[in-house]
Amino acid sequence: MCLAVPGKILSIVDSGDVLSRIGKVSFGGIVKDVNLAYTPEAKVDDYVIVHVGFALNTVDESEAVKVFEYLKAIDGLEELENEEQ
Repeated sequence: MCLAVPGKILSIVDSGDVLSRIGKVSFGGIVKDVNLAYTPEAKVDDYVIVHVGFALNTVDESEAVKVFEYLKAIDGLEELENEEQ
């Protein structure tokens, strides 16, 4: 099952083309490159909802923390961890 997962933007590489704007996003310590084309308003330290490598929306930090708590409770971050191996 695919889920949209919140992550915190650590850094952004902006080449000037909105379609190729990439952020380093942390998902509870697991860092991935994420396309930020759909969230041009997103900035470093914002939380975004990510699905299949694309940030779909920005989200409040308290909401992101709640989702991470739920995912940890059900071992829902296992898929992200397995991709790192």
